[in-house]
Amino acid sequence: MAWFTTLDPVAQSLLATLFTWALTAAGAAVVLFARQVPRAYMDGSVGFAAGVMTAASFWSLLAPSIHFAESLGYGTLRWVPPLVGFLLGAACLRGIDLVLPHMHPDLRTVEGVKTSWQRATLLVLAITLHNIPEGLAVGVAFGAAALGAGDLGAAVALAVGIGLQNFPEGSAVSLPLRREGMSRGKALWYGQLSGIVEPMAGVLGAWLVLSSRAVLPYALAFAAGAMIFVVAEELIPESQREGNVHFATGGVILGFAIMMTLDVALS
Repeated sequence: MAWFTTLDPVAQSLLATLFTWALTAAGAAVVLFARQVPRAYMDGSVGFAAGVMTAASFWSLLAPSIHFAESLGYGTLRWVPPLVGFLLGAACLRGIDLVLPHMHPDLRTVEGVKTSWQRATLLVLAITLHNIPEGLAVGVAFGAAALGAGDLGAAVALAVGIGLQNFPEGSAVSLPLRREGMSRGKALWYGQLSGIVEPMAGVLGAWLVLSSRAVLPYALAFAAGAMIFVVAEELIPESQREGNVHFATGGVILGFAIMMTLDVALS
């Protein structure tokens, strides 16, 4: 991995988010072998994603945001950039959520949408929307490491954690599309397509923080706020909607523990 440390932070972000996208595609490829999986597995997987994103929001994003705000001379006001960025991230996702109809991975529950094509489109759009803050977080983390506000190992840990939770996320797109009657090939295509925004968001995040050191603590917290919004608004409610509460909660705990361990061990 020595060669990776010599790369430009933007290139590091691109490679890291290509990895997270590849795991989304691998998860979507499950549709080639199965039409559906047990609902308990899906709920546990969604809970796992929530746990990973919650842990990453603090260890990989908010804690470095506070640290860098101190180094920029905020002093006793070091809480201002994390607070402002966090609230802006959540508000941004809320604004987008108001534009897109509320939906769930179970395509039959999309509100106000009747045709299978409309439901499929909304499913892909919703998962794609959730992947934007994940890619942004990875890019910002690598940018922060380059500016000394974070650790390269922690950025790598974040990418690994996001990648791990992207595998079941890919399945959560492709399998419902297959149940709607879409061919296996098309279901796989749209499943992996939902993750392709992560490399774009990752490059944007790294470039943004490298362009201006002053924006870094806000950008870190922005990504955290966006991810926590997704966790609270979509992932946790969805994971428990079918009554598999224990599987979902176990997934949250496992995801949180793995992400925390990765961040601490690699930083």
